[in-house]
Amino acid sequence: MESLSPNIFVDNMNETIEFYQSIGFQVVMTVPEASEDPIWAMLTNGGVTVMFQTFASLAEQLPEISRNNGGSLLFYIKLKNIRAFFEEIKDKVKVLKGLEATFYGATEFSIVDNNNYVLTFAEDE
Repeated sequence: MESLSPNIFVDNMNETIEFYQSIGFQVVMTVPEASEDPIWAMLTNGGVTVMFQTFASLAEQLPEISRNNGGSLLFYIKLKNIRAFFEEIKDKVKVLKGLEATFYGATEFSIVDNNNYVLTFAEDE
């Protein structure tokens, strides 16, 4: 195995791209390319790659996929300079849990994205 890149299902691709760009992600690719209404996108920030795909684009191919936003999971993203990153995005997003030290030596905070997915950012300090 070499990597894991989640493919997250969303209703509105443009709103999703805008949200993730607001917290520092860059668009690497969309399908169709240069489209105003993409059905798939890949975004990166440092070593983190996330793919997004519209529910509608796979409705017939994979009917087993739940059509609900959010999920029974959270995305745990490690980074450096967590305090500066928190200050940069805290007024742009819904913060679920502010900066706090954990019993296992990390500093973390959690936000929710525009699709109700929880992102927890952490730095080992």
